[in-house]
Amino acid sequence: MAEGNLLSGAFAGFVATLLVAWLFPGFGSVIGHLVGGLVAGVVARGIIRGAVAGFLSGIFGGIILAVVIAIGGGFIGGMVGGIIGGLIGGIAGLIGGIIIAILAGFVGGVLSAVGGLIGGALRG
Repeated sequence: MAEGNLLSGAFAGFVATLLVAWLFPGFGSVIGHLVGGLVAGVVARGIIRGAVAGFLSGIFGGIILAVVIAIGGGFIGGMVGGIIGGLIGGIAGLIGGIIIAILAGFVGGVLSAVGGLIGGALRG
């Protein structure tokens, strides 16, 4: 039995999560993570591989958001307070980004892992 690609599944699940969250803005984030995890699990094939691919697809958004917050904090701080403001803004943005990454990784990762587990079990 051929195995699917773990990273391709994670990327496909991430794209599916973004698409569903964009199409259904109110509750699309929860449904999006489940659907994205399902897609990731189907592409990755297998229960464990599906759960891992789903988890990775769920945390990609949190990582991207953390990087954007850290860069944005440093940029805004630099614009307002010069070099010292940029340093303080960058540190604050980094701390905020880490908090967002942890929260998004926990919530999005767990929901996507459940979807990936189901998708991996369906595809076998």
